[in-house]
Amino acid sequence: MIDSSAAARALPEFVAPLGHGIHAIDTGFHRPLFDAAYLIVERGRAAFVDTGTNHSVPRLLDALAGLGLGVDAVDFVIATHVHLDHAGGVGLLMQSLPKARVVVHKRGARHLADPSHLVRSATTVYGADEIERSYGALVPVDASRIVATRDETMIELAGRPLVFLDTPGHAMHHHCIWDAASRGFFTGDTFGLSYREFDTAAGPWIMPTTTPVQFQPEALRRSIERMLAFGPEWIYLTHYGRVGDVRRLGTLLLAQLDEMVALARATPAGPARHAELRRGLESIHLKSLRAHGVALSEARIRELLALDLELNAQGIAIWLDRERGKT
Repeated sequence: MIDSSAAARALPEFVAPLGHGIHAIDTGFHRPLFDAAYLIVERGRAAFVDTGTNHSVPRLLDALAGLGLGVDAVDFVIATHVHLDHAGGVGLLMQSLPKARVVVHKRGARHLADPSHLVRSATTVYGADEIERSYGALVPVDASRIVATRDETMIELAGRPLVFLDTPGHAMHHHCIWDAASRGFFTGDTFGLSYREFDTAAGPWIMPTTTPVQFQPEALRRSIERMLAFGPEWIYLTHYGRVGDVRRLGTLLLAQLDEMVALARATPAGPARHAELRRGLESIHLKSLRAHGVALSEARIRELLALDLELNAQGIAIWLDRERGKT
């Protein structure tokens, strides 16, 4: 039996216990409190949800050790989707976990078995130097160790059910995981981004993420509304951490999504489109942050949102081109 008090004392500073056997691990990607993996422990068995990058793997293994668990205690490594800040470290991590299986959306399974397409796609967005610096060389996962999910697939972690919902909108290879034990969803990027720097007396703030290349606003709205219908008490975000007050956050998320789509449709094609989209997104989020009571300077807000504004503008542009190509 694990000595829980001793394990808690041994936890690294980048691991935060959240109750219900769930622990948030700051993967160290990009900046502190930006990218989380989760470790669920149930009766001595464990599952990771998202992994961060190859550079995050030592932290995940340290979290296991800090909880008094061996590498053979891990039954599942779950990827919410196969974007590299969520699943880039899956293959390398699996080399240390002899009994684990990878659980991934059916559309993402082939990309973990052969990550070459992921690397090419990400290189198009970020450039080769950034891929090498931030992610390293992706390691394939043996196909025999991959479990591909469909809508409402259920697995059990030591008798604890985890139910997978097909949740497109951010990516077509995205599922979210319903954990009835905590009445919470592990949402990857489908339920947006909530950075702790923007917390106020009103609670957390949230925004949608529309990164390349599969943003679909109508599908994203349906996915969010489907999760809200469960009445979750908690959302476990990759970016970043556990948030409550879920109904309020869902309303805020959908309102901003509508504004972003309206901005996109009002922005003409042409060489200035990307800059106009980025400025418009910044305006939408700045207005929302001020209404939320965030008093940070505009310069600091721009700094914190710089990566998201850039990627969201790219993703919206790709969606616009796809939509206009249908007409």
